[in-house]
Amino acid sequence: MTTNENADEAVEALQELGLKEYEAKCFVGLTRIPTGTAKKLSEVTEVPRTRIYDAIRVLEAQGLVEIQHSSPQQFRAVPLDEATETLRDQYESRVEQLRDALDAVDSVDAESESSVQEVWTLTGQTAIANRANQLVADADREVVLVVGDDSLLTDELVARLNGLPEGADLAIGAVSASAQAEIQDAVPDATTFISGLEWLRSETDDEHDVAIGRLLLVDRSAFLVSSIMPDAHTEQAIFGTGVGNGLVVLARRLMAQGLVPSRDPGQVGE
Repeated sequence: MTTNENADEAVEALQELGLKEYEAKCFVGLTRIPTGTAKKLSEVTEVPRTRIYDAIRVLEAQGLVEIQHSSPQQFRAVPLDEATETLRDQYESRVEQLRDALDAVDSVDAESESSVQEVWTLTGQTAIANRANQLVADADREVVLVVGDDSLLTDELVARLNGLPEGADLAIGAVSASAQAEIQDAVPDATTFISGLEWLRSETDDEHDVAIGRLLLVDRSAFLVSSIMPDAHTEQAIFGTGVGNGLVVLARRLMAQGLVPSRDPGQVGE
């Protein structure tokens, strides 16, 4: 990736964090030079000189830029670590503000009850990971997880698995012996196994094959299965809730393959 491409990527990321285009360009421009005047910064960033001062004022107010009141004025970006920490704090503050605002919004159908049995879809690895993490965090009695892609066993998921309530059953399946050993080291209290679900991995090298990402069964009443699309490498998932949900019942029987009999999710509560 070239310098210009890196700069463009940084500008785009800053805009996603709430800065306007000229503000983002000015900040990125200042990270490329020790100090700069409005004239110099305009040359580096191609931001009109008349717009430099407005952008700098906003950046200064956000703690991202320092100003030396000389003639002409000199500008410089704060150290990178300091800037990223400031942006992280601002972003987290906005997310918390959004959460509080959404939590306070009145429900239109406050009196209606949600369905006992549900099936939903999700797209995107971050969203699916968050849902899986939450399902594990809500578990009371049992979690059965089969990992089809090692990269999906994230540090956060491992922490949730290691934090299950005392006495809760935990079984984790992998598609290979080496993956099983890594999982056992990461989650020592889990019963690990090599999954009998051979269709988790393709027997061919066809780049168009859809790979199973993860299967998760929680408390015998919630189930999530995801697939990884071959071209875009995006993850898609379906999940169901409800003890009598057909998807959940099917999940119990499918995930029973490869489990030791005493932990077989298909033998209890059928």
